[in-house]
Amino acid sequence: MSANSLPEDAAVWHSLDVDKALDLLDSNADSGLTSEDIQQRLQKYGPNELKENAGRSAWQILLDQFSNIMLLMLIGVALISGFLDLWAWRTGSLKPGEVPFKDTIAILAIVILNGILGYVQESRAEKALAALKKLTSPLVRVMRDARLVEVAAKELVPGDMMLLEAGMQIAADGRLIEQSNLQVRESALTGEAEAANKQATLNLPAETDLGDRINLVFQGTEVVQGRGKVLVTNTGMTTELGKIAAMLQSVESEPTPLQQRMTQLGNVLVSGSLILVAIVVIGGVIQAKGFSNIKELLEVSLSMAVAVVPEGLPAVITVTLALGTQRMVRQNALIRKLPAVETLGSVTTICSDKTGTLTQNKMVVQSLFTNDKTFRVTGEGYAPTGDFLLNGEKVFLEESPEISALSVACAVCNDSVLQKEKGEWAILGDPTEGALITLAGKAGIEKDQWNSKLSRVGEFPFSSERKRMSVISQVQSVATGETSLNAVDPAIANFLQSEPYLMFTKGSPELILGRSTQIYLGDRSTGLTEEQRQKILRENDQMASKGLRVLGFAYKPLSEIPPEGSDETSEQNLVWLGLVGMLDAPRPEVRTAVQECREAGIRPVMITGDHQLTARAIATDLGIAQENDRLLTGQELQRMSDQELEQNVDLVSIYARVAPEHKLRIVQALQRRGRFVAMTGDGVNDAPALKQADIGIAMGITGTDVSKEASDMVLLDDNFATIVSATKEGRVVYTNIRRFIKYILGSNIGEVLTIAAAPLIGLGGVPLTPLQILWMNLVTDGLPALALAVEPPEPDVMQRPPFSPRESIFARGLGSYMIRIGIIFAIITIALMWWAYQHTHARGYQGNPDAWKTMVFTTLCIAQMGHAIAIRSNNQLTIEINPFSNIFVLAAVVVTTILQLLLVYVEPLREFFGTHYLTMQELGVCIGFSALMFVWIELEKIFLRVVGKKAV
Repeated sequence: MSANSLPEDAAVWHSLDVDKALDLLDSNADSGLTSEDIQQRLQKYGPNELKENAGRSAWQILLDQFSNIMLLMLIGVALISGFLDLWAWRTGSLKPGEVPFKDTIAILAIVILNGILGYVQESRAEKALAALKKLTSPLVRVMRDARLVEVAAKELVPGDMMLLEAGMQIAADGRLIEQSNLQVRESALTGEAEAANKQATLNLPAETDLGDRINLVFQGTEVVQGRGKVLVTNTGMTTELGKIAAMLQSVESEPTPLQQRMTQLGNVLVSGSLILVAIVVIGGVIQAKGFSNIKELLEVSLSMAVAVVPEGLPAVITVTLALGTQRMVRQNALIRKLPAVETLGSVTTICSDKTGTLTQNKMVVQSLFTNDKTFRVTGEGYAPTGDFLLNGEKVFLEESPEISALSVACAVCNDSVLQKEKGEWAILGDPTEGALITLAGKAGIEKDQWNSKLSRVGEFPFSSERKRMSVISQVQSVATGETSLNAVDPAIANFLQSEPYLMFTKGSPELILGRSTQIYLGDRSTGLTEEQRQKILRENDQMASKGLRVLGFAYKPLSEIPPEGSDETSEQNLVWLGLVGMLDAPRPEVRTAVQECREAGIRPVMITGDHQLTARAIATDLGIAQENDRLLTGQELQRMSDQELEQNVDLVSIYARVAPEHKLRIVQALQRRGRFVAMTGDGVNDAPALKQADIGIAMGITGTDVSKEASDMVLLDDNFATIVSATKEGRVVYTNIRRFIKYILGSNIGEVLTIAAAPLIGLGGVPLTPLQILWMNLVTDGLPALALAVEPPEPDVMQRPPFSPRESIFARGLGSYMIRIGIIFAIITIALMWWAYQHTHARGYQGNPDAWKTMVFTTLCIAQMGHAIAIRSNNQLTIEINPFSNIFVLAAVVVTTILQLLLVYVEPLREFFGTHYLTMQELGVCIGFSALMFVWIELEKIFLRVVGKKAV
């Protein structure tokens, strides 16, 4: 078979036998491929590498920042201002002491700073693909031309014969040809924590899930134990890892709700200002009956354009988001992408893994069945404290010796260790065995003590084929001549007569029961009847239906140590002890978090690779789903079209036996339904879904580097409750962003209307220069806005549905508030401006006639301080709010007022900013007019309270 006729579809390699696979790839199990074959296949398939699509360069990202419509308008303003200054400089019409180009330099500096700020946020390169590439091995051993050689992994081709041994990272996908005790850790790819036991001789059904294809190996996974020979079937982008890379690169990043709203805001502000500029210029030309005042009209237009753009807003938003990330880190949520802070507040659906996120990732025994009784076991985690309950009543161990007997088996037939680290109980070893040691501890059976009473002298280890394990222990003698068990501990005094050894066996309940001929009841063993067998099996089924993992226990007295390899004969005629049912118990705080989600209008959804009974039991227990709610399995999902899934996705709260690649389809279906989705994941295969989700959440403890790089947020404690806390913080951040946008833009509208009114009511000159407007927008607006950004949350922040991520920035009355307050600002300031102009141009006035402009400037700035104090609450009067609940607002008001007065009364600053000295009387008038702004907003609150309407 030539290279050109090799099969393209690798989806069925697990269903083919070894000879058929070798034949399809025209390879030889002993000699491998020839050098000629290698060259042909390299040309056909290319190198065994993950290919990366070209993204935007750093320069392109930087240039894109200056395509923002508000920055483009500021650039235009800077150029026109520079041209006017150049003309004045050339014609000698500059005022004495006036510095040319200062407005141009200041505006361009703001433009450049905003551009750099945007670049820094956006230029964080997506490193998920780089993390994927780290999973590939650099060198690999293969058979070629009947010789064993070591080659670079990128030179592998389909048909190569690859050799594996413990510790290796697998360099390509392949079909096992032969294996010896081969175990491969595939958790990064499949999500399964335990290593997979591989078998070369099996042929599996075509629809077998990825994690169950035990006759295949996959690129990026790790050999834990054993060795094997593999026929390479897929390389590069056709491997399972390559498919993930392709999916990652196919997912396009959408702008966040905040970015979309800021774009909308820019469009509205620029359009509005251009319309207003046109009205003022046309009105001025008509009023002057010609273009004699065109220079003055251009200066007015420039000032209006600068006034309408909130130059400080990007910086304030960035600082607000950064402060949000710091608060979230303290709650164990690490934000990787700054806009995600606000985006969290819009989440409508949280899709969560089960293991470790909703549960403790600690197996805990929930119930046991022995001596014809079912006992419930209490306690949390691996702490060996808890009670045994029978029909809801606490049971004392002296009255139920069968519990102690079963607990001894749990402790002795066990390879794990329970220990206390930094005040918390932890397990060294298998979590299932950890749960059994914890159970024994609750019954007062300590493993270390019993290891001395029953010293291990032999064992038949667990394997996936045997589905059981046995431990042979020697009963130690004491000085009295009696055994220590008979003399000291009555827990298993009746287990033996004169035999020196005991064998304890645990494993699959059906299998252990099938090898048992007797049963231990109370304090003695008796023959096992068929009726008792059926009752034990029914109890086993009932436990399993509750999602419990069930193990059966038995023992057997021995007169001698059984020879190695005699497990089949030795593990017969056992004495049945009982059933133990355990569960990866839910985190206790998650129930409250789920309830909080529901109150906040957020739907929690469980997505797990676990069995559907376990998934339903946990989801029902936590309140994620009701008893009879619909559950969807991975196989059912696989058979559904995208349209069918979309129709069902709002009806399903539990997905079980789901492969990580199904998560991407679930996210996309939810998004097509208009849902705003947060998705958790930890494996390599989760990366595409994390990137597709509106908020991708990676696990900090169990997560792979690939999943973390594809995510927006990392849970440092892998806890679902942390997601809910972060969502609350996101809502607070969005509320505060709306608050300071109202604050900033209300004054900006007032500035624009004031500037526009000056020439229309016949006042000479522009009341505010571009530099003064920049000062107001950056300092007198910026500092209080930053203080408002740390306003504490309102009490009902998690008692309302999430606001639509697609709502306008002006929604829910914000737009009307800005216009209303802007008009009031303008009316107050225009009234002051008219009075000040008349005052400074009155006969006998001793000051500078242009001092009226400084009075306008000062009034606008101080009025904003009153606005900042009043806007802290939408409904509460200022006197009803604790002034020290946000000390930063008071500090910002005081500091900004002092800075404003320095511009008026410090001569160097006065000269640079073009202000004039004000008398105490003039300053008092400015403060009096400014106070009207505060009074108006407080009166609005009283009016709305009286008419029973809630403010914005």
